[in-house]
Formats: sequence, structure tokens, C-alpha cells
Amino acid sequence: MADTGTGRHSGDEWSAEDVTQLRELADGNIPVGVMSVKLGRSEDAVRSKAKGEGISLAPANRSPYGDMS
Repeated sequence: MADTGTGRHSGDEWSAEDVTQLRELADGNIPVGVMSVKLGRSEDAVRSKAKGEGISLAPANRSPYGDMS
């Protein structure tokens, strides 16, 4: 279940530093739930901002079928 927006930055504008941190977390394949805690925002806010900035939250280089070896 998604957080309802009770983070420390809930309702605040995203700063350039917030967006940079979001990019770094996404590049590191960090789960959205962890991103939301680190950024102090709801999971929905993280997903929405990532979409608006063109940041992919899909894990890179991972098969959707698990380890096939």
C-alpha cells in the first residue's frame, strides 16, 4: 500500500537536489518504497515526479522472469 503523503517534504516543491537524488536512487535500482523514505515523500509522489522528469524506475538489466541460469 502506498504512503498517503505524510513525509517530511509532503506538499513541498521538488528542489534540484531532490531531483538529482531521485535520479541517483533510480540509477541504483533502489525500490520506490525506499526512495520515498529517503526523499521524505509518498511513493505516489516519487512515481509521479519520476514520470514527469523522464526517469525510469524499472530495474535495469534484470529479467522480468527472474534468474534464468
